[in-house]
Amino acid sequence: MIDRAGLAAFLRHRRAALQPEDVGLPRGQRRRVEGLRREEMAALCHMSTDYYARLERGRGPQPSEQMMAAIALGLHLGLTERDHLFRLAGHLPPVRGASREEYIAPGLLRILDRLDDTPAEIVTELGETLRQTRMGVALTGDLTSFRGPARSMGYRWFTDPSTRDRYAPDDHDQLSRVFASGLREIVAKRGTRSQAERLAGLLLKESELFRKYWDLQEVGVRPSKGKRFLHPEVGLLELECQTLLDPDESHTLLVYTAEPGGDSYEKLQLLSIIAGSLP
Repeated sequence: MIDRAGLAAFLRHRRAALQPEDVGLPRGQRRRVEGLRREEMAALCHMSTDYYARLERGRGPQPSEQMMAAIALGLHLGLTERDHLFRLAGHLPPVRGASREEYIAPGLLRILDRLDDTPAEIVTELGETLRQTRMGVALTGDLTSFRGPARSMGYRWFTDPSTRDRYAPDDHDQLSRVFASGLREIVAKRGTRSQAERLAGLLLKESELFRKYWDLQEVGVRPSKGKRFLHPEVGLLELECQTLLDPDESHTLLVYTAEPGGDSYEKLQLLSIIAGSLP
């Protein structure tokens, strides 16, 4: 049963504890509230301000499990806090390990939120983008909008030619080897009933290109630090990819940078203008 008063109090307290700089927002000079504003919190949780405000006032319908998961991410909750939030809302907490790809460690989120002027994203071991900076969206498009198997970069790579069009043609063979090799390793690690196994089965049915590289039986093929993106507006960008791994959740933070003074560095400055127009 939902504890409306307890849920409302918890949400208000956690919102007040978050500072704008914790989530990549400017503080500004006229801020009068402690912590984040309700409209800022609602935006982080991908819901309307009215709906979020009703939750903080102990009103409205019982929020869904999906809504609670979104709020937990928006509030940067740890696992114990997330489980408490679910119980207050009248739901059983997610089984730890069953939906790990949806949970992002607060520390990793805090780092991402401080990279608003840099293309960056958090991805799962299957290449599913969970969060992007605005510069990341400007570089590659909104990769969090995909659903089903298309959430995986590897699946899109082998089934959607437009995905490959975003990368320099000379790199396609190496990237195909990387994606097929990586998926083979994850299948062996996670087992025959895993999401990775289901994804490999789909690709074997749907993609002749995937079958070609899967049949190579390669493992251990690693991506290079250098990434060459073909952007529809600014052209070729040669970037370096730095990674930070969260081993507990099998998530990776990818950060893309360019050598200062170079052509790609100048193009990133142009991308920042595009990013500034994004919601």
